[in-house]
Amino acid sequence: MDDDQNNQSLSDLLSPQARNHLKIASDDSQEKFEEKMHEIDIKEKEKLAQDRALELGLEYINLKGFPIAGEVLGIIPEEVARKLKTVCFLLAGKEMRLATTDPSNPEVITLMEQLEKENKTHGELYFISDYSCAQALKLYAGVPKPHKYIAGVEITEEDFKKYHDKLTSFREINTSIQNVNISEVITLLIAGAIRNDSSDIHIEAEEHDIKVRYRIDGVLHDIAVLDQKSWTKIISRIKLLAGLKINITTVPQDGRFTIHLTNGYIDVRVSSIPTSFGESVVMRLLNSSSMGVKFEELGLRGSAFRILKEQIQRPNGMVLATGPTGSGKTTTLYAFLNILNKPEQKIITLENPVEYKLQGINQSEVDADKGYTFARGLKSILRQDPDIVMVGEVRDPETAEIAIQAALTGHLMLSTMHTNNAAGTIPRLLSLQVLPYLLAPALNVVIGQRLVRKVCEHCKETYTPEPDILARVKSILSTIPKNADEKVDIEHLTFSRGKGCDYCNNIGYRGRIGIYEVLTMNSKIEKLLLSNQVSERTIEEIAIQNGMVTMVQDGLLKAVDGITTIEEVFKVTE
Repeated sequence: MDDDQNNQSLSDLLSPQARNHLKIASDDSQEKFEEKMHEIDIKEKEKLAQDRALELGLEYINLKGFPIAGEVLGIIPEEVARKLKTVCFLLAGKEMRLATTDPSNPEVITLMEQLEKENKTHGELYFISDYSCAQALKLYAGVPKPHKYIAGVEITEEDFKKYHDKLTSFREINTSIQNVNISEVITLLIAGAIRNDSSDIHIEAEEHDIKVRYRIDGVLHDIAVLDQKSWTKIISRIKLLAGLKINITTVPQDGRFTIHLTNGYIDVRVSSIPTSFGESVVMRLLNSSSMGVKFEELGLRGSAFRILKEQIQRPNGMVLATGPTGSGKTTTLYAFLNILNKPEQKIITLENPVEYKLQGINQSEVDADKGYTFARGLKSILRQDPDIVMVGEVRDPETAEIAIQAALTGHLMLSTMHTNNAAGTIPRLLSLQVLPYLLAPALNVVIGQRLVRKVCEHCKETYTPEPDILARVKSILSTIPKNADEKVDIEHLTFSRGKGCDYCNNIGYRGRIGIYEVLTMNSKIEKLLLSNQVSERTIEEIAIQNGMVTMVQDGLLKAVDGITTIEEVFKVTE
């Protein structure tokens, strides 16, 4: 063979068919090489993800090739999983495992808490790489899309949008209800309640018809009358929504359901009791996405505002809000928490129920059926090393004792009690077997309060009260302590009321505001406590001497300012 032949390449000496085989082998080799290089890159990324998990204190997992059952993957809807880059990869018994690329996202934590509650499981969060997450998300393609079956009524935001602008008056609600089928009645009633700022919906079976009433600003209003024949279907749909037993009609039942909206959700608590003509149902609407009223919007004024702002900043001691059910005590405490909620403070609440969700605060809900009471919950909370604790209510000796001890040992304790006024709180605590020598140093301040309706700004007019009413108002205002931060011209008083308009549904009122009295612990009250000669009247006299403006005086001052009416103040205070 000559030199030219020697210089020929091997491929030139091969047949066309052999050359084709060589090309394929070369291409295969290149693909394998690139695949090998890609695998090296992935391994490096997984190593980085593993190191990151260690930094975060989380378990690490690689979901490539991990067998995830379709029903487990489907626990998180695909659109949610893709948005949060989070998947559920294990659900066995009471154990649930979620994997995410973004464990610091609050939405991921909220999702896990929600899934724990829905599936009655204990969840654990794992860290995964973006590549591992993408491999897991591909598995959604093999998950069958189930046909959704709704038992009873499904309430969506679209339903509310459909009715929202039509339900501006009670008359329109009544008319609309008569013209929809049974499946839409409940949706329409709830949409109307939300539209009109109602806190409760009452549906009551009477002898000849069904009465629907809304509680607005603490007062019930007749909204609609339904045909008695439709009652069985209506109550069945409510029970289906709330998880109650349809076939049980002779004993009370309690349930709940949730309406999910774009900017939050509304928790609906349902209660049914048997009555002479059928069951009576009350649905309480709790807007859990709301942050409640701000401290400045509560209606506190003068020295009461200043004293409370100072007292809630103290590092320890007890702050109590008192009044009957529906007097706004919890709203007041939430306003305090909004001020106190700072990154350096550990705040835990124990409530029944949790009315508003507060970001950055640990909120726990009592469950008496499972033995999780205020007393037991408070003991557990104090083991969590909190700085500030809010307990929904002090109602028994054990809770009172633990709360007092916590206030004495470096915790700021916020709570409520059911008493008629601020001065009545101290005798009430003593009746719960709290020791006087512990109560004196533990109790910082007591707020007595009520809620009054505000005059509608759209139809407000000035008026002159009857002479005997006016004389009574002047007599009460003239006794305001001179050392209180209040000045009022007794001889030139003006008052307002609402005529009634479309905005307030011809009620004359829209919204509510608090009226308050603020009692602070002082040396005279401490001496009274230690002498065992405590009486509500004596405590109130000492507080007034110390500059306390009473609830009725605070309310009448707001009436003079045109915020509420004299009738409202006397109605809630006497």
